[in-house]
Amino acid sequence: MKVDIQSLGTFNRLAHEGAEQATRSMCQMTGLDAAVDVTKITLVGREDVGDQLAGDEYVGVQFGFEGELAGDTVLVLDRAGSETIVESLVPGGAADDAMARSSVEEVGNIMMSGFIDGWADYLETTIEHSPPAYVTGDAESILPASPEGADRDQVFVFKSEIEWVGESVNFYIYMLPEYGPLTEVMADHADSEDDAIPVDKLEVFNEMTRDGTQRAADNVEMMTGIGTEAEVTRLSFAPIEDVPKQVGTDTYVGTVVEFTGVPSGFLLVLFDEASAVQVAEAMTPVELDAEELTDRHKNAIEELGNIMTSGFVDGWANVLQTSVDHTPPRLVHDMGRAIVDPLAAQVGQHQEHAFIIESRMRTDDIEFGAEIHALPNERELRRALEELLVERADQTEADVEQIF
Repeated sequence: MKVDIQSLGTFNRLAHEGAEQATRSMCQMTGLDAAVDVTKITLVGREDVGDQLAGDEYVGVQFGFEGELAGDTVLVLDRAGSETIVESLVPGGAADDAMARSSVEEVGNIMMSGFIDGWADYLETTIEHSPPAYVTGDAESILPASPEGADRDQVFVFKSEIEWVGESVNFYIYMLPEYGPLTEVMADHADSEDDAIPVDKLEVFNEMTRDGTQRAADNVEMMTGIGTEAEVTRLSFAPIEDVPKQVGTDTYVGTVVEFTGVPSGFLLVLFDEASAVQVAEAMTPVELDAEELTDRHKNAIEELGNIMTSGFVDGWANVLQTSVDHTPPRLVHDMGRAIVDPLAAQVGQHQEHAFIIESRMRTDDIEFGAEIHALPNERELRRALEELLVERADQTEADVEQIF
């Protein structure tokens, strides 16, 4: 089954407009000021759906829906956000558990009803949804469990992040449609076969990326002695102007390369500042004993970024049986959005939407955070998927001798 880029863009817009309608409803009820910051469609392993919620406690409202589309939606608020909503509706109500629960359910019911109705209007059908279910706890508790008998390891997730004006509050809308009905609806609404992408190959490409990330992690371990493994890999789709928002406003140190071939685009290896110091010192035979980045730190990061990029991209080339070359790494040290913005602008000269490949690594040995972001050319990615032989998907091993 195939889906075309235009239908992916349409469904992303639907999710964004639904989130905007839901947010307007919340603002009208509470008098608070909020706006939808970014909406994206993500193909991700079931076990990683809630990874961005890890480590915190949340309050939420779940709904099941069925009809031409079926699945679950969840309104997710951090504790501070839920208390803000309750206080705006019932001053002092946050101290009363029953009142707080009732207020969150009421707001969630109105918000999510509007969200689902927008999809029904577009599809010119009826989509029924269940009564709101109040949920609380960590990411595993707040998001719906995988349906029994689910036969796919990867799922499409629609996620909107809502920004509260003047408030430090996290607020999300997750939509997890069942795979079969969603892909059928996407295929039915496809405008053209010319820009269609085979869905099963998107899944294989995602697995390739996970393997490529592990190759890059192996290279980190080989150079630093720090045991490192791939943690999360996802393939997201969003309007080109929203791409820089995927990286956020934290400060990173890393490298950027441009790769050519099939596919082509840009690849970033990014470390948070503390991790950059840690891995650079692990690579350097001389004790640097510095809390801030020195030129030696930056040289080490540049070398490590080159090796990680080679392992990542060479894995693609082996599976696709093509040549993927890349430029020497360019060191970057800036806010995430500032690093990505000019790259997105360059890619955006030829396309309105973009696929963003995101991977993270972790280690139990030291404080460590590393991410790989790839921003491929949409047309070249389609070519790569057309030429992808599924039976070669596990052949991502790169030739270390060639890398060095």
